[in-house]
Amino acid sequence: MAEHIDFGKNGEELAVEFLIKNGYIIVERNWRYQKAEIDIIAQKQNILAVIEVKTRSSSTFGNPQDFVKPKKIKLLVNAVNEYVISKDIDVQVRFDIIAIINQNNHIEIEHLEDAYYIF
Repeated sequence: MAEHIDFGKNGEELAVEFLIKNGYIIVERNWRYQKAEIDIIAQKQNILAVIEVKTRSSSTFGNPQDFVKPKKIKLLVNAVNEYVISKDIDVQVRFDIIAIINQNNHIEIEHLEDAYYIF
């Protein structure tokens, strides 16, 4: 597997560990619908968190969360709509980003709750 893919998968593992330590239950990982992939779907109380994980080796070119673009957000919204309908669940949905900078084995994790809103 390519090194950048391994780097991203490692970031997702770090995000899962972080979420579990903070009281979340991991419901799904890498859930796909059409062209979208939701990295993590987690639940804490009555909130279903749709989490996009962005991992970078530095912030030289911007923060990891800056790389979640409108096209990706639209795909995630469509996917989570399908997820909620197909699973017939009634919960509040929140869109989060977990931004990870893993530079020379120094790891910084930032959890941005309600990172973007859908109207």
